[in-house]
Amino acid sequence: MPAGWDKEAFVRDMFSSIAHRYDLLNTILTLGRDGAWRRFAVAQTGLGPGGRGLDVCCGTGRLAFEQARVVGREGSVVGVDFCDRMLEVAKRNLKKTPFEGIVRLIKADALDLPFPPDTFDCATMGFGLRNVADIRRALAEMRRVVRPGGTVVTLDLATPRRPGFREVYRLYLRRLVPLIGRLGVGLPGPYRYLSQSLETFPGQEALRGLFAEAGLVGARCIGLAGGVVAVHVGRKA
Repeated sequence: MPAGWDKEAFVRDMFSSIAHRYDLLNTILTLGRDGAWRRFAVAQTGLGPGGRGLDVCCGTGRLAFEQARVVGREGSVVGVDFCDRMLEVAKRNLKKTPFEGIVRLIKADALDLPFPPDTFDCATMGFGLRNVADIRRALAEMRRVVRPGGTVVTLDLATPRRPGFREVYRLYLRRLVPLIGRLGVGLPGPYRYLSQSLETFPGQEALRGLFAEAGLVGARCIGLAGGVVAVHVGRKA
């Protein structure tokens, strides 16, 4: 990306342009595995019935809905996103689920969450950490709003470590994904950005270090799908 570019504005505009097809293309590009990855991420939170969950950069709401499935009618989940069009899709999606009354969707910035400290049992972020303007600040905010003993869990793309597979995966991201994006939304740019964002995203161990730096203890990383995605988990002491 060019020097001095406004990442926050770029990301908001990009997601606005693809919101209407975001869920469909996610399913296609992950070969239908994205739902299982979200369920796995929520399983790492320690949430249970009656719990209080937060999903940051909630997008179309699917990770927040997985939290709602766990906390049930006695619990509550808040999903936040700074993109109006993604939230519009999330609200339409919510009406198709049994989770109305459990999930609340609001507009908010991941770098300045509008909640007091120690509010939630967990905070999750799915496929969003690559897109924030300041990873350290986003992790610090998620840690701030979870209670002591609560967890911060992120799910995001990663770079496979196995030689051969790593090169094939990079070729898939650089060549095939933008083509699918063009067919899906008429724009190659947003899905070309996907591979570019991964190239500058911290590796799995570096990101685990950032969790620890943010004050999250027991930070660990779990690779899925051969290292194509990774779940990072840390606990607020």
